[in-house]
Amino acid sequence: MLCTALLTNCGGDKNGDTVFFPIENDLQLGLQVSQQVDSAYGSKGQLLDRNSRNPKIRAAYLHLDKIVARILESGEVSYRDEFPWDVKIINDPNIQNAFATPGGHIYVFTGLIQYLDSEDELAGVLGHEIAHADQRHSIKQLQKQYGISVISRLILGNDSGNLERIFTQVGGQLVGLKFSRDYEREADEFSVKYLGATDFYACDGAAGFFQKMLNLEKRGNPPEFISTHPSPGNRVQEIQAQARQQGCQTAAASQTGYQEFKRNLGL
Repeated sequence: MLCTALLTNCGGDKNGDTVFFPIENDLQLGLQVSQQVDSAYGSKGQLLDRNSRNPKIRAAYLHLDKIVARILESGEVSYRDEFPWDVKIINDPNIQNAFATPGGHIYVFTGLIQYLDSEDELAGVLGHEIAHADQRHSIKQLQKQYGISVISRLILGNDSGNLERIFTQVGGQLVGLKFSRDYEREADEFSVKYLGATDFYACDGAAGFFQKMLNLEKRGNPPEFISTHPSPGNRVQEIQAQARQQGCQTAAASQTGYQEFKRNLGL
């Protein structure tokens, strides 16, 4: 009853979850966060322009767009048509990270691209980050943080001013947001599911990435990724087990195109 009273589409979340924020809030938050990120890295000259006069940068974007498009065309992404799913490259060789905002704005650091050995691994990471947005993890975490009673008062009372203040407060926190272990596990599972449905990538591509993260952590040199994600721990085994359960392809794809992609970025 509360769901019906608050929002008519509350129970209609495409993932089958009860979310009291409508999908427009994902888009609103995502746009706010992406504008902040663009401004921060653009002012330092680190946000690579997809319309650059440099043909190699343009070619690199075409390649990255292709990877994202294959994941989106897997038929497994719930909000494929609602979110923009634009992808941008941040030129920082010291950061091995990627993230997606609510509403599907995707960012990849050159340090991650350089560090990874294969397109399967990069596709696995992208699938993981896309899953965070597609499963609305930021919005769900926000809902837990403020509680249903607060949200219901704001929505039923049409208190758009306080809702706007909440979004303004949390917007800057979302880039470095640490998700719960359950959300991280779910993002890993969906990465396998997405890649397995593409027919292009080894569906356990993310396992190779997490293995490298684990090796660095054991050597006492944890990468930037670890600061916004739980320790790799047994995630490698869990991803591989998920791949076996799904019976999806685990053979690596040809890496010729990936190496050219890296060279175009000067990596």
